[in-house]
Amino acid sequence: MLISLTVGKVDAGVAVLLTEDKRLLLLQLLCMSLLNPTNTIQIEFPSILLPPSITSGSIVDITVSRNLDSEAAAQKSFQSLQSSILSTYGQQSPSPPVIRCRNATQTSVVLEWDPIALATAELRSLSLYRNDSKAGNIPKPKEMTSTKMSGLAVDTEYNFQLVLRTSAGVYSSEKLTVRTHKMTDLSGITVTPGMMAPPLRESLSGAIDRIGAKIAENVRIDTTHFVCMEGRGREWEKAVEMNIPVVRPEWVEGCEREGRIVGVRGYYLNADPKLRQ
Repeated sequence: MLISLTVGKVDAGVAVLLTEDKRLLLLQLLCMSLLNPTNTIQIEFPSILLPPSITSGSIVDITVSRNLDSEAAAQKSFQSLQSSILSTYGQQSPSPPVIRCRNATQTSVVLEWDPIALATAELRSLSLYRNDSKAGNIPKPKEMTSTKMSGLAVDTEYNFQLVLRTSAGVYSSEKLTVRTHKMTDLSGITVTPGMMAPPLRESLSGAIDRIGAKIAENVRIDTTHFVCMEGRGREWEKAVEMNIPVVRPEWVEGCEREGRIVGVRGYYLNADPKLRQ
């Protein structure tokens, strides 16, 4: 469609154009608005597109037509973008955490879970709940896959749940029910042996087997006691750093003799033997 317009006035940023029936057409760079709701039409039009030599009385021709090729290209580009967004963000979503009990004792529980799966979402937080109350946020949730809950009551049932908050929503694990052990249940004890003579080490291993406890060659999150005769070595330092009780082998013998877990106070390396049970 071809339209002929007569230039009525040329001002800074504004061209006043007249149609043959003397209707006023304002073409302006700044914004589109109606200056006169009767006959005056104002549209946004870059003045740089007008011929540079126009003056009042000049006639300009404006051709308006539908560009089907450009429409098709734009539609194809848009569909490609939509497909890319769908394949990147729409086909995968974060997975709910899966929580497990790694070990339980009379007063503690070690929990572990698979590495969190975020897909393309951003991590907000990973929180641990105990009996439906928030126990705290997991530090470094992209790296940590376990935690230890201490200070629990003996022979008591607890519910634990992980809640993953992401930019794509909130995902909760199934609730995990764990019961702490009775004083006579020694299966939760995990001993890491330290410096001691080989015969004593062999005797310690036998006692641990008899009470149903476990041995871990290296200190880890579920190590409950570090047993040694001398306080030195890298594993001993790690145990001290993690506040794991460092006791003599006689502590395991005391548990076996009493048929229950005994206190560690009298079995520290420098403790008075009179304090032993």
